[in-house]
Amino acid sequence: MTGLVLSEVRDGVAVLTLNRPEKLNALNYALIDRLLAILDAIEVDGSIRAVILTGAGERAFSAGGDIHEFSASVALGADAALRDFVMRGQRLTARLEAFRKPVIAAVNGLAFGGGCEITEAVPLAIASERASFAKPEIVLAMPPTFGGTQRLPRLAGRKRALELLLTGEAFSPQRALELGLVNQVVPHDDLMPAALDLAQRILRHSQLAVASILTAVTRGINQSIAEGLMVEAEQFARMAPTADLREGLDAWIARREPSYSGSWTRTAAGE
Repeated sequence: MTGLVLSEVRDGVAVLTLNRPEKLNALNYALIDRLLAILDAIEVDGSIRAVILTGAGERAFSAGGDIHEFSASVALGADAALRDFVMRGQRLTARLEAFRKPVIAAVNGLAFGGGCEITEAVPLAIASERASFAKPEIVLAMPPTFGGTQRLPRLAGRKRALELLLTGEAFSPQRALELGLVNQVVPHDDLMPAALDLAQRILRHSQLAVASILTAVTRGINQSIAEGLMVEAEQFARMAPTADLREGLDAWIARREPSYSGSWTRTAAGE
């Protein structure tokens, strides 16, 4: 089972590779469960500060859910399909969306269905010029089930999202960039270097501040501006007593590079 998701750590960045290239990295139940377990371990590992998620092989990031496995669940009835497929997939995308360490999708090929929904859920994404995206669930006479009907309209706008959802037609990485689905489109050979560079540009800052910003954006984005501002204030209040904020202020005043501890340890006033 461990081979379904490959994992390696490079300078504080966990590179996770969906590893079913013969199935275009389709998201079967075992792969989703394995990825969730790895994310749980990464969350409490202080040596890992960011995650890059990509796909094995030359053709696909992920072609979406494993239709053969899903079809067997559907045959058992709606309750089984909801439990085994829908809830499992929604648990994965929600986990990626709310993760308190930055997750960067490095989309190396097809990102269809659930693969597109992972891209929608993660906070950051870079696409190869060879990538291709689609919301093809309608071809199977069903709506997206891993959050696609909710996140894509929030990213791209209602009308643009509905065109993609209702036609099922594939779209280019340049179109994904226009829609706000990815941050960059790069030459294929530059994909992993670009993802690692983005991760390192984030990692030079306080990991506590990174976590606070991720939380504020994720929790606040679908609330009213007044409620979102309350979330923002709460995250600042959590950072205010930390050694990292004191170090950031001191370093800025002294015109030196900061050295962050990354600890939530409180500092006494006047220290």
